[in-house]
Amino acid sequence: MSIEPTTLPVRSGEDVVKVRQAVRTLAMDLGFSLVDQTKVITAASELARNTLTYGGGGEVRIERLNQGPKRAGVRLTFEDRGPGISNIDLALTDGFTTGNGLGLGLNGARKLSHEFDIWSQPGVGTRVTITRWK
Repeated sequence: MSIEPTTLPVRSGEDVVKVRQAVRTLAMDLGFSLVDQTKVITAASELARNTLTYGGGGEVRIERLNQGPKRAGVRLTFEDRGPGISNIDLALTDGFTTGNGLGLGLNGARKLSHEFDIWSQPGVGTRVTITRWK
């Protein structure tokens, strides 16, 4: 079950900071350990930066998940209407980049998440959804 979803724009560096802050606040509210907070915040930061840099901007939907009294999580869905990714498998390879980065963002976010889903179509855009459980 999802409670209180929030949608934030990702159109500037300031927005990336706001996404990180919102994810940090939610993870703290849910009682995530410092390690788990760091993992979900880092993944959110990488995906927000990718949304801005490669997707030309977009938005993120932040959801608080509750599955029973003891299982809580954070689901983040980043979506843009940028150029899309023509080869998702290649894009998820460590070291692959189409820019000047280290090529760790997309695959790094996947490794920091418990659940990861990506959809992309060239010329249409990209949607990446991650979930991190407490």
